[in-house]
Amino acid sequence: MTTSFKNRNLLAVIGDEDSITGLLLAGIGHINENQKKNFLVVDSKTQVSAIEAAFQELTERKDIAILLINQHVAEKIRPTVDRYQQPFPALLEIPSKDHPYDPEKDSVLKRVQKLSS
Repeated sequence: MTTSFKNRNLLAVIGDEDSITGLLLAGIGHINENQKKNFLVVDSKTQVSAIEAAFQELTERKDIAILLINQHVAEKIRPTVDRYQQPFPALLEIPSKDHPYDPEKDSVLKRVQKLSS
């Protein structure tokens, strides 16, 4: 029996510069043989289409177990994030230095609340 998660050993991140820098310093950075990075730095100049493209690419990769995304970045592509239903990579919305976490906006938490009500 093959498991769909056995080769998933990377974290991926879409977030602001401070979040990405901290996580890269913690050792999550990876560039694969096709020169694809497992992170996207989002700033005020980053187009929504670029964020959506990175989200799509990272959620389709078979080597990523968890995709971390700053919640304020997830808000920019909220319909796409809310439609994402796959177990792998797991999607986790995280706070950033300038934007605190709001459980009311978290797509995973909203889904859990629907299931429990």
